[in-house]
Amino acid sequence: MAMKIRLARGGNKKRPFYRIVAADSRMPRDGRYIEKLGTYNPLLPKDSEERVKMDVERVQYWLGQGAQATDRVARMLEAAGVLTKKERNNPIKGKPGQKAVERAEEKAAKAAEAAEAENAPAEEPVEEEAVEETAAEETAAEEAPVEETAQ
Repeated sequence: MAMKIRLARGGNKKRPFYRIVAADSRMPRDGRYIEKLGTYNPLLPKDSEERVKMDVERVQYWLGQGAQATDRVARMLEAAGVLTKKERNNPIKGKPGQKAVERAEEKAAKAAEAAEAENAPAEEPVEEEAVEETAAEETAAEEAPVEETAQ
């Protein structure tokens, strides 16, 4: 018989409550189980002692009998110190999404434009000379006699 230590869902709609059970893997999720080993209430805060309750001795007994813990229950057992922590590898989780990549590209482009603007002060003195010449021409035009138009 293939045994699993898994969660059996109970509770109302949108108010989940789980029993940690030892069950035959061929039985339905919420169906017949061999022994209730504890409870899990995800609605409680993570630091609450009431969130996960387990009979650790019975869990160890079933693990000794060859029962396999599901991933979620294995994480709870690791937190309780019953199982050793397992290395998990999910390379996709670490990848940024498409929008984050686009934002990063836009930010890099703006930074490159800003760097180019900072590296171009050699062109500014040329512009200043041109501005001085136009300012001199404007002052000369203001000093010239203005012809009055007849009304």
